[in-house]
Amino acid sequence: MLSVKPRPLFSLPFSVTFSSPKHSKRPFTLSTKSSKTSITMSIIEHVVLFKVKDDTDQAKVNMMLNGLNGLVSLDPVVHLTAGPVFRTRSPISNFTHMLHSRYKSKEDLNSYSAHPDHLRVVKENVLPICDDIMAVDWVADNDPLPLSLPCNSAIKVTFLKLKENLNNEVQGEILGVIKGIKDNVSGIQQITCGENFSPARARGFSIASVAVFNGVNEMEGSEENEEYVNLQKQKVRDYLDGVIVVDYVVPSSSSSSSNL
Repeated sequence: MLSVKPRPLFSLPFSVTFSSPKHSKRPFTLSTKSSKTSITMSIIEHVVLFKVKDDTDQAKVNMMLNGLNGLVSLDPVVHLTAGPVFRTRSPISNFTHMLHSRYKSKEDLNSYSAHPDHLRVVKENVLPICDDIMAVDWVADNDPLPLSLPCNSAIKVTFLKLKENLNNEVQGEILGVIKGIKDNVSGIQQITCGENFSPARARGFSIASVAVFNGVNEMEGSEENEEYVNLQKQKVRDYLDGVIVVDYVVPSSSSSSSNL
């Protein structure tokens, strides 16, 4: 079992504490050995957070996770991992498990969502044991390579809820702050961010990011630049109505698609 030292709520790549409680696309070019042509796509990030009921038998939780991880075999899926949350950093969040997956396009995400195997796992294994679920989807603003994350990679997911009536310039400023983190903080292997395009499931959280580290130690080490953390906090906190930050570690039981 991993042991960690307590950390302040505000932590990199992005987290903000409170005193009170359409998107840009960068083409991704894939070259395959079987063809001399290139495929251009925009990678879709899909994150789902689950709150499993407190009295749920562990065997049922394992069935849920096995069912979700098994969906990596579906054709539209580029990468998929599901498992327990390593740590939540937000007082408004009590999620226990997370799924992170990637797709070549919005159409592929839709195909995955409508696939009978996905619908079956959700109906039989997820909904009966969860009393809270939320999801956010966005177009990656850069090329998150490798697309398939190795076991023991540490992931920090951040959802931001903006105050009402903010203009596009402010949203662009917030996204700019997130994009600048990788250049100023050591240990981050990947970071993508963007505007959520599935508002019905996101509860008003409209900006999301995912940062990937080689492991927990690297994720912990990224939080030591306190001066930089405070600077980013001051830039954006007046624009926000809520923040959810979740840390996750890719378990050894997770798999990645070999479609790419």
